[in-house]
Amino acid sequence: MAFIAAVGVVVAVINATSAIMEGQTGGPPIDPRAAWLYEVSSVFMVVALSPAIGWMVWRLPPPTEPSGRLWARMAGLHFGAACVFSVLHIAGMVALRKLGYASAGSTYIFAYNGDLVFPFIYEWRKDLLTYASNALCFWAWGFWQAQRAAQALVAEPASPVADQRIEVRDGARVSLLDPAAIGWVEAAGNYVEIHTREAMHLVRGTLAGFEERLAEHGFVRIHRSRLINKARISAFRPTPSGDLEITLDDGRVVGGSRRFRSLLES
Repeated sequence: MAFIAAVGVVVAVINATSAIMEGQTGGPPIDPRAAWLYEVSSVFMVVALSPAIGWMVWRLPPPTEPSGRLWARMAGLHFGAACVFSVLHIAGMVALRKLGYASAGSTYIFAYNGDLVFPFIYEWRKDLLTYASNALCFWAWGFWQAQRAAQALVAEPASPVADQRIEVRDGARVSLLDPAAIGWVEAAGNYVEIHTREAMHLVRGTLAGFEERLAEHGFVRIHRSRLINKARISAFRPTPSGDLEITLDDGRVVGGSRRFRSLLES
């Protein structure tokens, strides 16, 4: 609506000033007040009726199928709507001009030498173009809005990266450990030892409890008292007794039981 009103104002200014300049340079004389009244009354009615054009475009958009029947139906209905738009535009425009002339102590006559048909056709042909251009503006706006809505629907919202660290407590001390930094976890009575690259953390808990917490991070049991981070394993080999020697990526070696070899190899 703002765009249509802005274009209407620009057209009104150009037409009114052109008529005034032509009257001052040998063309048909015209009162500058009348020139402005003609243009302002027309633009006012166009802007006032434009929501109806937008409603028609919303109700009768271009068909999505290449069907001549559908396109002909749409064109016919819009042509009928354009004719109704023209009648309302002319009626409102003439009423405003009559009010303007009456306020100046004069009379506005729409007929041309007593003929109403000629001035009506003159305005009607311009109104058809006005309806078409405004309908195109509404359609372009709606198409743009629909594209934005479609992109918003298919766009995956950026989700924040979840904090993968695990919380371990040693008395009053709370440590947040990155699972990727943990090499293995080993039971030690009522405690467990958590071995990272930098240190060993002794925390109260059970191996079964940590096995459940760390399973989603790739930890598997390699001994009845030991878990290992599969992502940290660089090699493993069987010992003469059939158990396993597992070498981590930092060179440390951890022992594993043959009973759990299948979990390690899965």
